[in-house]
Amino acid sequence: MEWRTFGRRQVYGSPWVEVWLDDVDIPGTGRVEHHVVRYPRASTTSVVTDDQGRVLLIWRHRFITGRWGWEVPAGWAEPGEEPARAIAREVEEETGWRPGRVELMTEYDAMAGISDAHFRSYHVTGCVRIGEPEDVSEAARVEWHSEADVVELLTSGRVSDGPSHAALSYYLGPYRSARR
Repeated sequence: MEWRTFGRRQVYGSPWVEVWLDDVDIPGTGRVEHHVVRYPRASTTSVVTDDQGRVLLIWRHRFITGRWGWEVPAGWAEPGEEPARAIAREVEEETGWRPGRVELMTEYDAMAGISDAHFRSYHVTGCVRIGEPEDVSEAARVEWHSEADVVELLTSGRVSDGPSHAALSYYLGPYRSARR
């Protein structure tokens, strides 16, 4: 059963997020106005590892949820910027480490029922320390964590950010299993 769209109207828009009401026909329900959150820029995340198998994470506060937590470097691509280049830039700005290799791990739609939020997650290796992070608003701390620590952070709820949780879980599971 496929929903049919008859039109849409924008309720709000900014360079970061748009809210639309779509006129859709839901099989078995009928026509309704369905709210849709659209993101005009590509979203990227990364799992940065070193040659010892450690993972680079940032500790930051999210004012919307009022929570502190560990996250992977992430961000949006600028208009016309390739997502792989965007994540390399974000890693450098947020952590002070310049990526060597950037490899796509997976892509996913974060909230397919209400949003077009599409994430690309990358595995970043071969980083070289170039100095302190450029963007001091991104992280209170930048630290390397062992794989065991990352598992503990995930299971204890200290990685509460959805894209970080997805990227780390995918890296520790299917991504690595497929390479064995």
